[in-house]
Amino acid sequence: MVVDMGAAIMNAVLSPLSLQRENCEFRDTGGRSEENSPLGFRPAFKDVTSGAVYDSRFADGRPAPFHLLDGLPEEVIVHREPGGRVGRVKDSIVSGFVLNGRFYTRDEAAEEVAALAAA
Repeated sequence: MVVDMGAAIMNAVLSPLSLQRENCEFRDTGGRSEENSPLGFRPAFKDVTSGAVYDSRFADGRPAPFHLLDGLPEEVIVHREPGGRVGRVKDSIVSGFVLNGRFYTRDEAAEEVAALAAA
């Protein structure tokens, strides 16, 4: 499924492996937690169907400093691995960041980081 979110096109259902791929794809762009957290971005997920935004959290509810599926609510989880870790979420979930109450896709976060660096 392809979800068009303006500048961002998301093609894959999120899984731990797809999050790793995204981190490789967005390396050195500002679209990764390691690169944008000093600017106040927090890793998050958005359900593009409902508009709900979820901060990335560990399974115990603590905020996670990177994208982690284990803290998402049960209603968006499609599959769990035998050990209980989240294996896959609904195809309407995309990864991104929250800054000042606004959700940014990874592409949008990268653009914002570039704009802030240029200022």
